[in-house]
Amino acid sequence: MLRLVITRLVSLAVTLLFVSLAIFLILEVLPGDPAAIMLGTAAREDTLAALRQELGLDQPALLRYLQWIGGIFQGDLGTSITYKMPVSTLVAERMNVTLPLSLLAILISTALALPLGVAAAARRDGPVDRAVLVFSQLGVAVPNFWIGLLFILFFSTWLGWFPAGGFPGWNAGVGPALQALLLPAVALALPQAAVLTRVTRSATLEVIGADFVRTARAKGVDKSATLRRHVVPNALIPVTTILGLQLSFFFGGAILVENVFNLPGLGRLAYQALNQRDLVVIKDIVLIFSGLVIVVNFLVDIGYAILDPRLRSRA
Repeated sequence: MLRLVITRLVSLAVTLLFVSLAIFLILEVLPGDPAAIMLGTAAREDTLAALRQELGLDQPALLRYLQWIGGIFQGDLGTSITYKMPVSTLVAERMNVTLPLSLLAILISTALALPLGVAAAARRDGPVDRAVLVFSQLGVAVPNFWIGLLFILFFSTWLGWFPAGGFPGWNAGVGPALQALLLPAVALALPQAAVLTRVTRSATLEVIGADFVRTARAKGVDKSATLRRHVVPNALIPVTTILGLQLSFFFGGAILVENVFNLPGLGRLAYQALNQRDLVVIKDIVLIFSGLVIVVNFLVDIGYAILDPRLRSRA
């Protein structure tokens, strides 16, 4: 297990290095002058020259890349051209919204999908199974930002149970903060819960048809105990893989949901930086999102090895 963890850590570091290089090269090959992109074509030449010097654009590309990576290792992500603040400060402030939102959405999605998928497989072709399939079809078809708009219209405008947008901050208390995050988290979770429900149902049906399950039933083990002891633990292996892949969609989907609910999160910061052509912020946020996805995949690999001892023996 230790060898597996070390191997995955080395792979994680190499992947992050290549991702950072790809991000830097993509921004390098973009047509046009980065300073003119940020300030606009109407900017004065002396202003453009000052910005080029501030961004280090007058230095060789390799040196600028090494300075960027070295700054990241020291916790220095540069300074935002738009906000005139360190990017690390902006990211830390916005991560207080995006990370709880994503974690809450993951909990809601998992809490919905696993019981529904197992219940549908245990009652195949019954009313529960049909209802779960309808839910999964609707969840896949409807995008999360549209669900968010419907939630605002129904729960905020008509019923007045939840705020229509904004975030009071954690200083206002855990209750108000969670109340502001609940609707966005559900809107973010439902489409992914629909996909995970279908995967859970298929994985559970496959395990139910296995020989060892029929043997357990033939020995007199009741159906609920068979599901709990034999079916669900084995069905969780492919489900864990899909859940790990979905986590990247949670981080990416936060960009749309945060803009619908006007949440001051990392996704909204990325959207604003893109509109304002703040390439310093864009470069760092893309790397952060990529790093989060890579770290999550690393954790999923370790969890997969814990659930399936065969992987540990192969490693």
